[in-house]
Amino acid sequence: MPQQNATPWTPDAMGSQVGRTVLVTGANSGLGFHVATEFARRGADVLLACRNSERGRAAVAQLTAEVRDSGVEPSVELVALDVADLASVRRAAADVVHRRSSIDVLVNNAGVMVPPFGRTVDGFETQVGTNHLGHFAFTGLLLPALLSGGGARVVSVASVAHRFGRLDRTNYQSERSYQKWLAYGQSKLSNLLFAFELQRRADAVGARIVSTAAHPGLSDTNLWKMTPLGGNRFGEALAQVLGRAVGQPAAQGAWPLLRAATDPGATGGEYFGPGGRQEWRGFPVAVPASPSAYDTADAAWLWARSVEWTGVDYAELTA
Repeated sequence: MPQQNATPWTPDAMGSQVGRTVLVTGANSGLGFHVATEFARRGADVLLACRNSERGRAAVAQLTAEVRDSGVEPSVELVALDVADLASVRRAAADVVHRRSSIDVLVNNAGVMVPPFGRTVDGFETQVGTNHLGHFAFTGLLLPALLSGGGARVVSVASVAHRFGRLDRTNYQSERSYQKWLAYGQSKLSNLLFAFELQRRADAVGARIVSTAAHPGLSDTNLWKMTPLGGNRFGEALAQVLGRAVGQPAAQGAWPLLRAATDPGATGGEYFGPGGRQEWRGFPVAVPASPSAYDTADAAWLWARSVEWTGVDYAELTA
């Protein structure tokens, strides 16, 4: 368990990451970009998994320039990945395994927030399909590479919104009704149910995986600007002002993710977030999730349905 009363954690505590291979989804902007940059700055071999190739290439160029300015020659590559499309997920996982024999850190960061009702190409409600099911499948397909390194870290990115999320077994895919905030909360709760269940299943078979979770608090990212406050210039400006007033910059919002990914004192099943009031801002500390996130019956149900829906069975973790 990390010490909560020690010197406040910053990325300086990461130390050298030379020799480690790190994959970050949704890395072309916001939290994912900052996570990837901090790893590259410390010598890691970084893979940026992005949906939009043009934005991904721009992110690689920007990251490379920033890291070079700090005196480090980065090792960074682009991976084409749309977590809302299982065919893309399978292609991306095969591409990664072809390029790298092992993955040391996987940060499942890509996501969407409170869009209008829609379904992915595979027929899943957009938020649970993107935020949970795509990452469930991607992690499972990368499991051989994660296990081959002996001690990989898997970080699931959640949100304070998981606290109002409820796993609705009769309406999980919004079959009966759609309320975008409730669906978002359910998708973020799903991230935590997955993270904690992954650790339980790894422990059951002695697999050397550390599954942690993190949330960024209230951070000034594109997702925040895409909430109902956004959508036009006035809304985006208001969202930006509010984000800065009560939240924190995206770069600092990435710190809990980085701590979850690198803190040697972190154990499987731990959850990190900002230590300030309401967990909206502050230095990253271990925080409790809602009781719903630790419900093993819900976790087992979600795991079984996720295997059924994605076709990814995590055979390596079957006792």
